[in-house]
Amino acid sequence: MTKFFAALLIAAPLAMLPGIGSAKGCLKGAAVGGVVGHLAGHHAVAGAAAGCVIEHHREKVRDRQEARQNAAAQASAAAQANAAAQTTAAAVAAGKTPGP
Repeated sequence: MTKFFAALLIAAPLAMLPGIGSAKGCLKGAAVGGVVGHLAGHHAVAGAAAGCVIEHHREKVRDRQEARQNAAAQASAAAQANAAAQTTAAAVAAGKTPGP
């Protein structure tokens, strides 16, 4: 029975690793945090955990900023296309042929 619980205690955290490993920035933050924690008094595990959380947060903020920039660029492109279409439509309505 003890062997079963020991195997369960080892297998449960290993089963969660794929979900943690895919978190953007976590691995880099954990590596840096682990080194800093080790140098700051042999707290490598706590440093790795804190580094993972901090770097994951930073990546999340960067992703939001990139999404905002992409949305603004798309809105600008759509506005320019709409203006060009309106100009062409006005020229056709006036009996002029739009140029190239």
